[in-house]
Amino acid sequence: MKIMVETSARHIHVCQSTLETLFGKDATLTNKKDLSQPGQFACAEKVTVVGPKGELTMSILGPVRPCDQVEVALTDARKLGISAPVRESGDVANTPGCKLVGPMGEVEISEGVIAAKRHIHLTPEAAAEFGVEDKQIVCVKVGMGTGRETVFGDVVCRVSDKFFPAMHIDTDESNAAGLACTVDGEIIA
Repeated sequence: MKIMVETSARHIHVCQSTLETLFGKDATLTNKKDLSQPGQFACAEKVTVVGPKGELTMSILGPVRPCDQVEVALTDARKLGISAPVRESGDVANTPGCKLVGPMGEVEISEGVIAAKRHIHLTPEAAAEFGVEDKQIVCVKVGMGTGRETVFGDVVCRVSDKFFPAMHIDTDESNAAGLACTVDGEIIA
């Protein structure tokens, strides 16, 4: 069975208070493009992320979240000078922080910089079809016929009726496998 594999570029999730500090009182996020996960969208708003060694401009993904989170590939983390741990989205306790700079202000976050653990979003129905459960770790083969076939291990399955079936990898992982766009993957273990 095939699963859609998407490349998730570096991005930021912000809480409402951070959004208002960066973009002004009563700021709201502007939906630039809907994403595959229901209710999620890329925003027109961008933020400069500043680390000890460098900075990167990143898009915000909406809607606002309960806490701030900066998701980077490990190459991005090196450029920023931040040792970002590989974590599941939302698991930001005891992670490094950084400075976020917007047009109206800046915020020092004490934690929240991660390299997102590769994962598969599944509905309960899709999980049953694939024969997997929430939090199960699987392997996924990608790049068939490209000359760079790759098997990604340590892929966590995340099951919710709020999801659309899709696997997410970061830009480093996508580039290593020579993936030019959204592709099909195969859960093999």
